[in-house]
Amino acid sequence: MVAEHISTHRHLINLKDGVRVLLRPLTKDDGDRLVALFTPVTADDAKYMRHAVTDPAVVRRWVDELDYAHVLPLVAVVQERIVGDATLHFGVGPGRHIGELRIFLAKDYRRRGLGTAMLRSVVDLARKSGLQMVVAYVVADQTRVIKAFESIGFVAQCRYEDFFMFPDGETTDVVILTMRLVPREEEF
Repeated sequence: MVAEHISTHRHLINLKDGVRVLLRPLTKDDGDRLVALFTPVTADDAKYMRHAVTDPAVVRRWVDELDYAHVLPLVAVVQERIVGDATLHFGVGPGRHIGELRIFLAKDYRRRGLGTAMLRSVVDLARKSGLQMVVAYVVADQTRVIKAFESIGFVAQCRYEDFFMFPDGETTDVVILTMRLVPREEEF
């Protein structure tokens, strides 16, 4: 079921400035394009990443080991160029009803409405996948990102102090945001 709806998912959007963007699943043919998305990542952006995204081998491994049952990767494509990557990571065991959402946009496609459109599309895929909740972990100083999540219905649940460590060893707070996809059934 998961692979069926992700492999056929296509969503064409127009940004506020008129640029047309295709949202579609990452495929095995996207290796070079995905590497190109992450190659220009600045040191300032890289410090917020969980992985060494400027290492082409790391990014190629994501493409080579593509498995929609574990991670649903959605890319934003403008004229064959990948300009955004949003991923839904499925929980396991007692967290199997929850998906974790992550997103990265090329610098020239930020603050143009693309991130919000991608978040909405990934949330839709999460619903279709049968998840009950999605969660995002956002470094607390990224207030625009937090507001973007909140604008589509995520709720800030808590703030963990010193939860994220930068490469230089400094720590910072993380805001945990969730969105319930299935209404909680209250019974009496």
